[in-house]
Formats: sequence, structure tokens, C-alpha cells
Amino acid sequence: MTTLFFDQFDSQVGVIGILAGSAGVREVGWRLRPEGASIEPDETVQMALGQLREYFAGQRRDFTLPLDLPAMEPVSEAVLRALRTVRYGETITYGEFAKLSGTGVPARAIGEIMAANPVPIIIPCHRVVASDGLGGYSGGEPGRHLETKRWLLENEGALPPALV
Repeated sequence: MTTLFFDQFDSQVGVIGILAGSAGVREVGWRLRPEGASIEPDETVQMALGQLREYFAGQRRDFTLPLDLPAMEPVSEAVLRALRTVRYGETITYGEFAKLSGTGVPARAIGEIMAANPVPIIIPCHRVVASDGLGGYSGGEPGRHLETKRWLLENEGALPPALV
């Protein structure tokens, strides 16, 4: 059994937790709890914290973190791998992404797979949008999912800032 480590930081879109072990980052999330994990952050957690802080400060566009994703269906893994090709500051629609992924998965199912993304932001599911708006997002604090997605896209320059 892999020993996992945990730490968290307060970002512009809420407190984000990181669960990782020596093999890589396992999970990133807003409601993440360290159950069964050491709260002494290891080198991988520290590296992930540093890169996420740089991202939120506008100083990082790509993540160079090892990932240790939980077991998943091969098609889900292929979709998440394809998501890493959507670059910082870009958006793509669910339909366009369904074609890009090469999995044969329809756009609606793409959204369901992305909702189960264990490492949002690092695997940038927020960059996939509906053809008529933002679409959905499962990340963020409860009740603030779309606000979080909008902030991430605005921070990357992919959307104009919302009018107040």
C-alpha cells in the first residue's frame, strides 16, 4: 500500500487540498480530506503546492508533476490524457473535444468523465466549455462551481473578465 501525504492552501477560489505519494499526485480538490494520509507533506505534495501557487499567481502555464491516478476505465484515462493537450488560455467545446479525444465518446459522456477528474486544474477540465456558454464544472466550493470555472478561465485570459 502506498503511503499518501496531504497538504492544502488557500487560493482565490477556495481552499484546495492535495493528496500525493512518492509515485505522484493522486488527487486535488476543494473538499479533500486527509483521511488515512499523513499530514506531513512529502516532496511530491510540496512540488504540487508550489506549482499550483505559481499557477494561481499567473506564473505557471503547464504542470510538470508526476501523476498517480486511481484505477479507472481505459476510455476515461484516454479522455483525461487528451485533456492535457488543451493549452493554457485556450477553450474547446465538449463536441470539439469529443472528436479530439479520439475515443468515440459522445460530448455528454465527456462531461461525465471530466466530472470525475481526480486532479482538476492539473488536468484542465475547466478549459472545455459548452457551445453556448460555460457548461458545467464539478470543481470549486459548494455552490460556486461555475464561478470557479469562470475565474480559472479569466485568470488564463481565455475569457474576458465578467462585468460587475
